[in-house]
Amino acid sequence: NLRRAAQYWLDKSTIYPVQRWLAFATLLFLLFFRVYLIQGYFIIAYGLGIFLLNNFIAFLSPLEDPLDGPSLPTSSGEEFKPFTRRLPEFKFWLACFRGTGISFFMTFFSVFDIPVFWPILVMYFCILFFMTMKRQVAHMYKHKYVPFSFGKSKYSNAGVETGAFGGGMSGASRKGI
Repeated sequence: NLRRAAQYWLDKSTIYPVQRWLAFATLLFLLFFRVYLIQGYFIIAYGLGIFLLNNFIAFLSPLEDPLDGPSLPTSSGEEFKPFTRRLPEFKFWLACFRGTGISFFMTFFSVFDIPVFWPILVMYFCILFFMTMKRQVAHMYKHKYVPFSFGKSKYSNAGVETGAFGGGMSGASRKGI
């Protein structure tokens, strides 16, 4: 079954985020290189840009909007609630990869090569991007959440099991048993 095989390889790829994003970047580069060489399909590239921007905003947004439900703690006495994304990283990558793949596929059919004046599309996309990101950053600043965890502490022996039997009660005396 083709769907089962695809899901198998997607499951295998979850632990390789750098390689997944490099594959996406390569596909995106191939798409834009093809659009540049052909000097057409600008509306496909514009539509993909809007699609990627929409997914990026969903990736940056919290699952629960602070205005609607419980909010993040504002003082040290409140309970800590971790940042949960509306669109998880893997689903974000998958949507971006699929959208870019479909867009690349569409560039092989002349029916999708609609003549447009591309500088207008670029200018409109830039305006849309900056206005949307300004609103998103203001929302993040207002509700005091950061969607990135670059400074997350890492422990040196995390996941490493030591002892004769790979962890557990190694080193503990058996007198109490």
